[in-house]
Amino acid sequence: MNTASSTTPREGTTPAAPRPGKRARRRHTPGGVALGKDASHEAQRLAAALLEVLGGLRTPAQAAETLGVSQARYFQVETRALQALVRACEARPRGPGRSAEKELAALKTQHERLKQELSRHQTLLRLAQRTIGLPPPRTPADKPSGKDKSKKRPRRPVVRALRAAEALQRHPQEGPQATPAADAPEDHPEAKG
Repeated sequence: MNTASSTTPREGTTPAAPRPGKRARRRHTPGGVALGKDASHEAQRLAAALLEVLGGLRTPAQAAETLGVSQARYFQVETRALQALVRACEARPRGPGRSAEKELAALKTQHERLKQELSRHQTLLRLAQRTIGLPPPRTPADKPSGKDKSKKRPRRPVVRALRAAEALQRHPQEGPQATPAADAPEDHPEAKG
């Protein structure tokens, strides 16, 4: 029995498939298999150049020359990329994110609950008022809406301070004594009309 020949593949043959108990070892692809699939060609070039500089394969000047941009522009792009990297490393909230539809449904549910609570409180208030013998408050529907001729017209406000100031400006020379002619209707423009 030769055990060495069973474990090593013979020349000219392909290696045997892994045993059913063992899994084939896969290489990890940095960034995942779909890295850059949805990005433009230019974005992929920029990212590759940035990674080469950060990995030490190129200098920033060489990367800027390869990309066809100035060194200042290269450093702007690098700074923006590093800031995005740091933002991406922030912890994300657990669980599914909140969507607008879920938010709307939650607000509708809360609105219905609050309407029911309001109705309940209004009912409790009416019962308490009846219990202590208070008449229900008048609502706008209880008040008459048509014009009623017997009602007085609302009084127009009179600004007495302005009238007094006007009178003082018209008669600055007169003393504190009032003459009967000053009280006549011709001096008061409101009484003429």
